[in-house]
This record gives sequence, C-alpha cells and structure tokens, in this order.
Amino acid sequence: MKNKIFAEVYGCSANLSDFEMALGLLTKKGYKIVDGENDSDLNVIFTCIVKTPTTNRMIHRVRELTKLKKPLIVAGCMPKTERNIIERINPHASLLGPNSLEKIPDAVKSALSDEKVVFTKDLKKPKLCMPKVRKNRVVEICEIASGCLSNCSYCETKFARGKLFSYPEDLIVKEIKNSLNQGCKEIWLTSQDCGCYGRDMNSSLPELIQTVCEIEEKFFVRIGMMNPTYVKNILDDLIDSYKSEKIFKFLHLPVQSGSNRILRRMGRGCSIKNFKNIVKKFKKEFSFLTLSTDVIVGFPGEKNEDFQKTSELIGEVKPDIVNISKFGPRPGTKAAEMEQLTRKIINDRTKKLVGLVERVKLNNNQKWLNWKGEVLIDEIGRRGGVIGRNFAYKPVLTEGKLGTYRKVKIKSVRPIYLIGND
Repeated sequence: MKNKIFAEVYGCSANLSDFEMALGLLTKKGYKIVDGENDSDLNVIFTCIVKTPTTNRMIHRVRELTKLKKPLIVAGCMPKTERNIIERINPHASLLGPNSLEKIPDAVKSALSDEKVVFTKDLKKPKLCMPKVRKNRVVEICEIASGCLSNCSYCETKFARGKLFSYPEDLIVKEIKNSLNQGCKEIWLTSQDCGCYGRDMNSSLPELIQTVCEIEEKFFVRIGMMNPTYVKNILDDLIDSYKSEKIFKFLHLPVQSGSNRILRRMGRGCSIKNFKNIVKKFKKEFSFLTLSTDVIVGFPGEKNEDFQKTSELIGEVKPDIVNISKFGPRPGTKAAEMEQLTRKIINDRTKKLVGLVERVKLNNNQKWLNWKGEVLIDEIGRRGGVIGRNFAYKPVLTEGKLGTYRKVKIKSVRPIYLIGND
C-alpha cells in the first residue's frame, strides 16, 4: 500500500496552521508522514505567493518535486492565483486551495491512484477543531478568520483567500482548550488581518481576546498582524484587552510607507497620523511594548522624499521588528499596471533602510539589560540552546526545556534577541 507522504510549507502562520491540520487529517486516515521527498509515495507543497521572490522559489520547488516523477499536490495560495504556471510545469499535479483544506484526504487518495483533482472552491467552513501534527508542540496556531476587507493595490493574497470570514468564538475557544490539553503553552491568534475580525458577524477582536483570556490555565497569547485601518476603530477596547497578563505585549502593525501619498497609491485606507496615534497610545500604556511593522521599499511612484519620510518614521517610532520587502509586482494587481522603479533604486534604498533598522533594534534592546523575569521556553535555537519569550514576546537565548517557564536575567543584547541566564 502506498501510504508515505512528505509535505513542506512556506509563508504565513495561517498557511502553517493549514499544513499542521493537513498532516493531522492524513495521519488520522492512516498515512505515514516522512521527512524527505525521496522517501515518499506522494509529495505535498503548501505554497505562498505574497512576494515575487517567494513565488519564484515556489516555482523552483514545484519543478524539483515534479522531477521525482511522483504524485504531487500543490496546496496553499498558488493554486488559486498561479494555476496556469503550476500546470505548465506539471499538468498532472492536483491542486488544493487554502479554503478547501478538509479535502486533503480525498486529494491524496485520488493522486495516489494517478487521478488529478482540483479543489479550489471556498467552502466557507471554519478551519478549527481538526486533528493536528504541530511543528512546535508548545505553540498552537489558531486561525480566527480567513480573508480580509482591504483592497491594497499590491496584494495578490486576497485573490486566494477571499473576503473576510470570521470564525465563531465558541469554536475558537474549543480549539484553544483542546490545544492546552495537548500541552501547548503559547497561542497564536492569526488571520490575514486580525484587526477586522468580527466585522462580518457583529463581534470584534477585543471581545474575542477577553473571552480567550477567561480560559483558566497558564498560557500566553500572541495577537497576529492588524492593519491600522481597522485598529483605529477598536483602539481603546483593544488596549484594554491587552492588559491581561496572558497577552504578549506585542503589536504587529504594518505601515508599509511613511508617505501619505504612497499610502493612497497603495490603497491602504489609513494615514501616517492614524499609525502614529495607535503606536503612541499603545506605548503610553505599555512602556515595554514590542512593536513590529512592515515596509515596502520601491513601490511604484515612490520618490526620494517619500522614501526619506519612511526612514524618518522608522527613526521616530523605533519599531523592534521591521519586515522589509523590496517591491515586486504581483499579477492581477493594480500596482502591477503602474510604472515600476528600477531594481538599482529599490536595492539602494533597501540597503539604507536595513542599516537604519539594525541600529534602531540594537538601541531598543539596550533597555532590557539587567531585566529579570520569567520566560516561556518556546523554541529550539538554530545554533544550540533554546529561545524563551518574556511578557513582551522578546526572544531570550537561554537554557531550559521546551514548554517550561524559567526565571532569567538579561546579561547582553543583540539586534534581534536578548541573552539571559539564571
């Protein structure tokens, strides 16, 4: 019997959650999950198309997996946005969209019988309370919604994941309770945009957070990315919900540009004033807040003065994490039809911004020197040791056992992590 499956995943935490549920569903059906594509009877790749370099990597991986002459399932966002590319590389590959996840056992069964299937319809069912095979046994990735309400001119992901579909609170709570019973200590509430959760069903993110925090166990919650467009409407209630000791004082608020002119071209639906007001209010309430943001360098029409405003904004708000993306046009988006900047301009600006960000991050981390407190060991370090997270979700390189709590003192800092011991 052919029952050995290899699967790999790329992209966002929602895609990782889909991957874990897919492995859970397949394991429940009796399939064996193996560690390499050469040892399998069938391969699955959960794809991401958020950036052009990422899409190019997906194309390369699909080609590599196709060369193995084994049944292949391409899952994730790519089947809905780049189906023609996949089928040019491998006409026999089966396709599984992000909102058709529960069809993975059917897709595998058909593919192993040399039958191509395509499941790309939006089933409009909450992807919750399914079996999981977690990559990290300490972390539960709980998707609270699929899709979004925004119309950013550069985004292709919305074509794959559709409009906002918020999941019911009771199912989210059930999912979290199940994961805690299975040994998880850290919960990630994730979606394409957590800030607009509940707007399609007379609820809100702060209400959900408060409900989750009523669960009687010791655990931490990381709130996922929230666009300023929707945070500004729930700001006071959101800050109140963050006061729970269970909530990491971590705010992922993508700004994308420091120029209002560019934000309008991006279709972001917010202004720099909105962004700065949110940051100011959060930092006033939480002095040790970890602020994460995203910036796109080289968006069509970005002039030197626009880029300078972005640099000035980073220097002013001093984020702890800046996810920098070089702009690349995505098919079917409005931004792809705009006049593009040269790669040299984009590369030069990116280099300048990276240097600034590294200085800001290192300077921010100085305030943690000699801090004493508890961390949750939630990750195995890449170069030995383990990573713990404190109340502000700051990564601390230390020692200990995965899933345990440990008291540390910060003895030195680096731009992206702290170093602590007893």
